[in-house]
Amino acid sequence: MRLESLPKSYEIKKVKRVGRGPGSGTGKTAGRGEKGQKTRSGSSINAWFMGGQSPLYRRLPKRGFNNTQFAIKYATVNVGDLDKFFNDGDVVTPEVLKEKGIIKKSLAGIKVLASGNLTKKLTVKANRFSNEAITKIENAGGKTEVI
Repeated sequence: MRLESLPKSYEIKKVKRVGRGPGSGTGKTAGRGEKGQKTRSGSSINAWFMGGQSPLYRRLPKRGFNNTQFAIKYATVNVGDLDKFFNDGDVVTPEVLKEKGIIKKSLAGIKVLASGNLTKKLTVKANRFSNEAITKIENAGGKTEVI
């Protein structure tokens, strides 16, 4: 086989020589343009760098696995709310709380929190209690029962 019989796709392409005078078409700035970070020698910028603008990967919403879908969510009730809506000696259950409209959504259960003061003697039945809520209910003379 002879070199001149090879197809045109096998031809060796000449390397473009830059910075060789104004007549070459790529003289003076060597095809890099005027000024700026990319004109300097040794400059290399990541493909995802956006010049100080907030990058695309930070602007897009994140997807994938998240444990929040498996979290147990409790409807919360404060001790101060119980003091407002119930009389002395009442039994507080999740059903009664739903009837009175203290709890809107029926979630995995009810957790009683300690915000507010309790002056009435109540028997509170709930799924969870904060430690401070237990002490407030018992100091008022009431009882706590975990369902």
